[in-house]
Amino acid sequence: MDVTTAYVFDNLSRHAEEQHRCLAEAYDPGTFARLEETGVGDGWSCLEVGAGGSGVAHWLATKVAPSGSVLATDIEPGHVTPMPGLNVVRHDVVRDPLPRRGFDLVHARLVLQHLPEREAVLRKLAGALRPGGWLQIDEFDISYGAVLLAPGERAAHLYEKFLAAKRKTFEVAGGDGTWGRQVAASMAAAGLVDVDPVPMIFPWHAGSPGVRLLIHHTRHLRDRLVAAGMTDGELAEVREVMADPGFRATSCVVYSVHGRRPE
Repeated sequence: MDVTTAYVFDNLSRHAEEQHRCLAEAYDPGTFARLEETGVGDGWSCLEVGAGGSGVAHWLATKVAPSGSVLATDIEPGHVTPMPGLNVVRHDVVRDPLPRRGFDLVHARLVLQHLPEREAVLRKLAGALRPGGWLQIDEFDISYGAVLLAPGERAAHLYEKFLAAKRKTFEVAGGDGTWGRQVAASMAAAGLVDVDPVPMIFPWHAGSPGVRLLIHHTRHLRDRLVAAGMTDGELAEVREVMADPGFRATSCVVYSVHGRRPE
């Protein structure tokens, strides 16, 4: 595999289903709470970009029923199961066109930070809103994620090495793991109003959804992490660190950002 060019998280990988499950458990509650704040409801037309799994798309389809609709897109949309009011299509948000001024709500979570064309894609998503429509972008800033307690000094160092290697995999693939902090300014520059960035962090400990996601990444991203300087032995050891009952850390920062197209 060419670990320098492919999208970091491959939806065709045997690891994809677990990736989607862990993401949903860790971040769906915050995503849903912010989507509720837009007023989304019956009759709305929604676009879910880079849907990955079914969770957000299904939640939106339930909220806009019975007369609304949701279009869920992904380069590999096979993990999104159909349901009434939900249309699932294969779509490359970088290269493929979107309807202009077609949606009351557009949402993307942890998609744009992976794309070198992220700013152009944000403008494309803003252009797909109807007047008064809402854009919600949820993105990480992975530059922060302090270890607070670890079984020892080596364990803390190894965890920090793992996080640094993970950041490097994003950079090598053309991503920007810190882009979450830029989203609000980019929305304003795209002409959106009522821009509202909300930063969120979560406590992490052994068994928590975010830590299970990180442990999963030691396997899902194994080739890339080794290319970034980790060994298989270190990956096994850092899994033990994160499974230790005494381990405590903070999540990275999640920015959930709203912006509205002017009437």
